[in-house]
Amino acid sequence: MRFHLKIWRQERRDTPGKMVGYDVDGITADMSFLDMLDRLNERLVDKGERVVAFDNDCREGICGQCSLYIDGRAHGPGHATTTCQVHMRQFEDGDTIHVEPWRARAFPIISDLVVDRSAFDRVIQSGGYVSVHAGTAPEANSIPIPKDRADRSFDAATCIGCGACVAACKNGSAMLFTAAKVSHLSLLPQGRIEAQERALKMVAQMDREGFGNCSNTGACEAVCPKEISIEHIGRLNWEFLKAALSRGK
Repeated sequence: MRFHLKIWRQERRDTPGKMVGYDVDGITADMSFLDMLDRLNERLVDKGERVVAFDNDCREGICGQCSLYIDGRAHGPGHATTTCQVHMRQFEDGDTIHVEPWRARAFPIISDLVVDRSAFDRVIQSGGYVSVHAGTAPEANSIPIPKDRADRSFDAATCIGCGACVAACKNGSAMLFTAAKVSHLSLLPQGRIEAQERALKMVAQMDREGFGNCSNTGACEAVCPKEISIEHIGRLNWEFLKAALSRGK
């Protein structure tokens, strides 16, 4: 298979960028999208040219590092998949494929297709923790939790922080990410201690990082590789409202 790639090239965050075209051949249908980029970089090395910088780690759809905008869609074609789970059989031989980094003010470009997502880390650090006694693990049934709440909490906890929700949102909002982190703790007894403080602090940090507001278009849910529901945004809003009212804010 042969493809024509149009890739965003930007050497550093303070230099201008542009779309650059590349032809790559010898691609098999079973190659992943990242394998195809590896093949392109091998060719660029052979030519003495600068390779295309892109993020990746586990290549198993777990870590969320392989975040790319492919043909106008976060993580590319398919549903509930990360970029590393996209295979070249999902494209037609001879296709022109556009590859770009996440586009969001809170995710500045580092180089080419790599963006700085440390804003997510700071949102979590602001309140994504629980107060528990250190020591051995408690007996599993010592704190009874209804199964439906445990399931909803687990669903929220599957967020891998890839940033697709931000990239897909027309406002660059991080509400789905923040809501998932708030929700999976607020649903459990262990997370109720800091529940009010957590909602206020994480939303405040999200605003400081420059993320936009949520306007309920649902684009975040549509591209989330873990299919996290926007119902968690409703829970975040409820937790925030309760905290604000209780503190007279």
